[in-house]
Amino acid sequence: MNKLLNNWDIKRKWLFAIGLFVLFSFIFFLLSLNYADASTIRLSPVNGAYEVGSTFDVSILLDTEGKTVNTIWAKLQFPPDRLQVVSPTTGRSIISIWTTPPNYDNANGTIELQGLVTPNGINTSQGLVTTITFRTKRPGNAFVRFSDETTVLLHDGHGTEDLRQAQDGVYELILPPPAGPVVASETHPDQTKWYTTNSVSLRWASEDEIEAYSYVLDQQPLTTPDDISEGLKNSVTYSDLADGTHYFHIKALRDDSWGGVTHFAVNIDSTPPVEFPIDIVPEAETTARRPVINFSTTDQLSGMDRYEIKLVALDLEEDVPDTLQEFFIETTSPYSPPELALGSYDVIVRAYDQAGNFYDATQRLEITTRLFKIISDEGIEIQGKILVPWWVVFLLLLIILILLGIIARNAYKHHQEIHEQAESKEMPQNVKQQLEELQEYRQRYGHMVIVLMVAASLLLSPVFSVFAQDAGEVVSTEAREEAVLAPPSITTISRDISNEEIFYAGGAVTSGDMDVLLFVQNMTTGETISRIIEPDENGKWFYRHGSFLSPGRYVIWAQSRLGEQMSPPSPQVQIEVHTTALQFGSTRLSYGALYFAIAMFLLVLNAGLGVFIVMHRKKAKQKHARLKKEVDEAEESIRRGFAILRKDIEAELDTVKKAKASKEVNKELQEKEQQLLADLDEIERKIGDEIWDVERSEHLD
Repeated sequence: MNKLLNNWDIKRKWLFAIGLFVLFSFIFFLLSLNYADASTIRLSPVNGAYEVGSTFDVSILLDTEGKTVNTIWAKLQFPPDRLQVVSPTTGRSIISIWTTPPNYDNANGTIELQGLVTPNGINTSQGLVTTITFRTKRPGNAFVRFSDETTVLLHDGHGTEDLRQAQDGVYELILPPPAGPVVASETHPDQTKWYTTNSVSLRWASEDEIEAYSYVLDQQPLTTPDDISEGLKNSVTYSDLADGTHYFHIKALRDDSWGGVTHFAVNIDSTPPVEFPIDIVPEAETTARRPVINFSTTDQLSGMDRYEIKLVALDLEEDVPDTLQEFFIETTSPYSPPELALGSYDVIVRAYDQAGNFYDATQRLEITTRLFKIISDEGIEIQGKILVPWWVVFLLLLIILILLGIIARNAYKHHQEIHEQAESKEMPQNVKQQLEELQEYRQRYGHMVIVLMVAASLLLSPVFSVFAQDAGEVVSTEAREEAVLAPPSITTISRDISNEEIFYAGGAVTSGDMDVLLFVQNMTTGETISRIIEPDENGKWFYRHGSFLSPGRYVIWAQSRLGEQMSPPSPQVQIEVHTTALQFGSTRLSYGALYFAIAMFLLVLNAGLGVFIVMHRKKAKQKHARLKKEVDEAEESIRRGFAILRKDIEAELDTVKKAKASKEVNKELQEKEQQLLADLDEIERKIGDEIWDVERSEHLD
């Protein structure tokens, strides 16, 4: 029996394995039908190099992968600044009926066509849909792409889509080879690269004896210079050229005959990439220690090259990963930094184009706690959903806190004491002593001390700093005439900060061998901070201040230093440091922390008041219960007393009734009976209809 069971288990396992094999084979077969044999459409050729001004043909070919199709709808895109459609050809094509004949738009760079194959469809491996002739306009790379709207439909009566892949094409467009003098440029040596310099120096040479040259610079790639001689000089310089691609055309006169033309491309891009925002996920104020930073921009001329990023900690504690303490690091979007500590950061993304221009985008990042978040000037955010403004917090707390009027009363008394002192015009002793000393000096020196005081105030005022700055500019202007070094550029700076956030600045110098002298002057006090910064090998420099700046307006400038030689000052940049924190000596307290401390203090007081109220309500309830019990006991005793009294009155009435029955009723006896009856009615009205157990009452007594 056991042997049979074991054989059955083995067979069951084999059957299960065979079933799985059949199932997977069937799924693979379905997938192969849907994907492996789906149609493909492609361009031919897919690449190639063509001279500017020439034409070339691109064919659209279809491979149905063994299936029969009957409808083709294709839409292509091409760069209109580099390519121009001459004409699409419909003569030779597998399309028999054109529902949308091939049409093109050279302004927007699109080609669209739609047609039906033979009534019975077509099965082909290399069917020609159409041929397009392009003319090249300017050098560079040209991409011809199929759009997502391109589709191929099967001949199955249902119009099933059957396009698996669309293969695009990329073509290199080049200038014709030199047919005249050989041209070179020191400023723009590579014709395929972009440069920021808008002054171009060109040189040329020819192996033969030349009688004259004729040349011209324009923005057309294949211009032929006129036959007017420009002389025999072999160099020329063009200044202040506009951004874009310029072409230098030159030909030489030899033996009274003008030769071929050489075309030389000059690419200039002095404009930085387009301004762009930085998107931080989940948000700019988040509890996530590793937020995701997204960024993207474009450049109209040379195109984008790379992105660099830097996170600057705005808090005094430099708890930032070492990888973010250096200069900018190259990255791509999206970017997730190493785990960050709680605090404020400035995220700076620097976008470079192919010419080396860059644009800095800055976004403030706040890493906060999970339970709640303090927004310094707005209020308290609870779990990232509810924002309670500070005025609401204070209002709710102060409504209850009014009950604690003792503190206000003490403050009022203190204010009254100060007010009485002010009304009495009584000055402190040290002020009196200083006033007496001042009067003695006036008697001794006359008005000279006033002149000295005015002069001292001028020396200490911002006005003098402006005068000194103007004088320094005059001196620097005279020195600038002899200076050789170029001043540093300031491209990155923390313009909008508070006195609880760190100041930083960055930029570039012409050489990494120079030092950068950074100056930060407080326009209110005249105090100037100077720092020496060593740039990196590429001339990029960055400075992060080691402490907080005091509130006020600041002027920042920089100078380059190479050995003993100094550059003139760079253009000044003004920033404003706002007050968002109170400072007591070396202790700094932000308004957000102050508001939170006040709120917590009020909450504690209100909690204490709540406990006080609950305790007294509880005690009052206990005392009320005891009092009610005592009152109930007293009422019960009174009722028992009235019940006993009623019993006595009834006994007295019985005595009167017996007396009336045994003898004549006199007036006094009648009056007594009436009085007893009236008292009995009054007692019954007070105690109601309740029948009291007098014996029980007497027993209780």
